[in-house]
Amino acid sequence: MDISTLHDNIKNIAGQFAEQRRDRQARRELDPVDFERLHEAGLTLFGLPRDRGGLWESVATTARPICDVYRSLARGDSSVALVAAMHPAVLSYWLTAPDELATDVSWQAQRAAIVDSVVAGQWWGTITSEPGSGGDITRSRATAIRTNGLDYKLTGQKHFGSGSGVMSVMVTTAVPDGEQDADWFFVDVRDVPWDNSTGLKLIAEWDGQGMTATQSHAMEFTAFPATRMAWTNNLLNVAQRAGGFIGCLFTAVIVGIIDEAMHTASQILKPLNIGAFEKVEWTRAQTEHWLIGQALNGMLDAVETQADPRRDVLLGKTAIAELSESVMTRLCRTLGGSTFSRRSPFGFWFEDVRALGFLRPPWNLAFATLMNTDATLNPPDAG
Repeated sequence: MDISTLHDNIKNIAGQFAEQRRDRQARRELDPVDFERLHEAGLTLFGLPRDRGGLWESVATTARPICDVYRSLARGDSSVALVAAMHPAVLSYWLTAPDELATDVSWQAQRAAIVDSVVAGQWWGTITSEPGSGGDITRSRATAIRTNGLDYKLTGQKHFGSGSGVMSVMVTTAVPDGEQDADWFFVDVRDVPWDNSTGLKLIAEWDGQGMTATQSHAMEFTAFPATRMAWTNNLLNVAQRAGGFIGCLFTAVIVGIIDEAMHTASQILKPLNIGAFEKVEWTRAQTEHWLIGQALNGMLDAVETQADPRRDVLLGKTAIAELSESVMTRLCRTLGGSTFSRRSPFGFWFEDVRALGFLRPPWNLAFATLMNTDATLNPPDAG
């Protein structure tokens, strides 16, 4: 399957999702059938390298088409798009590994097994965040006790496990026994009960104001089987190599929501004789929507051309997070009090786009990172 065909498939599915919008926006849970359809449509191919029949080549060549596809999917269902985006996001940890790992037997065996799981239709997600960490992956308090080789037993609390109950495997972090720093692990959660009978317990179901059906539950692990990433002791290196791509991917989902909100608002406004205030707000919303598109394009340009695009990606993501909230505010002002009704999609979209400012890195960590990487405020040492 080529990317154009895949994109057409996803646009078709997104269109069908959009026809069910009122029902979908009222949901508090995911439908596994949606993910079966997305797999059959070819969406999981983005998590597979070309040599295994997939569509992944490199961050520089694949990021833009992936983002285009997920931007289209988000126009149909925000929650499904965000959860599905976790799949290529976490798989990029293995797909962007350095060339020198090609001779590492353990790494190659692990990567081959992961590829096999994707071919078999398994979805990958993440349950990395921890209460009190502020979104900083280096501050994990979860622990992992080694049992054999890369096999461990993981203990700790995690939240924002997007796609819980639908994802087959979840990537997470923990501090291995005898070590001081956290590292990457993944856990197979297929058909695992949430009653702590096997070491996995549901702490709290997701009840967020936005992205209501992502099933981003909070979980507690107790001596739960986990596998350590074979490129050990490289938590930040792994995150940094994939960070620019992941930032673009999550942002593309939010941009897709804004695309659909603007389109829907335009269809409502066309036959109306709106006043001066509404005209000004609509024009401002159009301006900000244009800026959002330019910012996403700039993020993707950085990924395609820069050796380290992370600062430009974070600048774009932060700008789009703020602009998206502003656009939705203007649309709600323009359309009036009806947007407060649960029959209107705009109130749901308003809360959905706010997720971008809370996705990793969240606001506090995002601005701290931007300040710390500002060459004007932090010039390199002369020596």
